[in-house]
Amino acid sequence: MSMLIVTHEMGFARKVADRIVFMDKGAIIEQASPEAFFTEPKTERARQFLAGMDYGPDLNVSI
Repeated sequence: MSMLIVTHEMGFARKVADRIVFMDKGAIIEQASPEAFFTEPKTERARQFLAGMDYGPDLNVSI
């Protein structure tokens, strides 16, 4: 069974997702495992989005 959840709750997404798909202005700009997305986002836009959020003590995102 597959499920698509759209959320801005990054802590929830990090806990339950198998894959993270990050969109900006209607376009997919990054796809990754939760571990990769939250520890090493590939795009500047994803880094900016994640930088101001609190979703876990072990997250290390630098901009």
